[in-house]
Amino acid sequence: MPKEFIKNYQDRLINCIQTFDWAPVEQLAQKVLLVQKEDRHIFLCGNGGSAANAMHIANDLLYLRSKGKGIKVTALPANQAVLTCLANDIGYENIFSFQLEQLGQQGDILIVLSGSGNSKNILKAVDMAKKMRIATCAILGFDGGRCLNLVDIPILFPINDMQIAEDLQLIIGHMLMQWLKEGKF
Repeated sequence: MPKEFIKNYQDRLINCIQTFDWAPVEQLAQKVLLVQKEDRHIFLCGNGGSAANAMHIANDLLYLRSKGKGIKVTALPANQAVLTCLANDIGYENIFSFQLEQLGQQGDILIVLSGSGNSKNILKAVDMAKKMRIATCAILGFDGGRCLNLVDIPILFPINDMQIAEDLQLIIGHMLMQWLKEGKF
């Protein structure tokens, strides 16, 4: 791989991190802390690489030990049997909203991970969360799409690069985990 390609990718990622207003991430962190303290539930969802990131972040938060307990967390794309059943029986656009309707409760939080912010299954999950009075957050790339103006806590990295957008999803997930692990609130 040419050094100039590596340098270009590195520069674009670093620029996103250095120029970003991190206030929405601080807002998300406070909401996650409240969910943990109230023994509520965090739900995460995404498609493709963002689905894998949702599972990764859920793993980190579940394993997290803060005063002897982790956080109740579910990655909605994690169960292949459930996903294929729902996609086949009620439509792919409903795979996350249906699960949220069955498992979620007022006071929980839904964190959606999306590059475009326009996937039907993501938008329907946000709509369901709103109906159920579940807080919503989106970690988005590109222009944020329709999701940007629907969620309570929008976190937008305005970069037209799916891989960097997905890198930033994990960075936020890792920041949350380490901050909660430290327990210095």
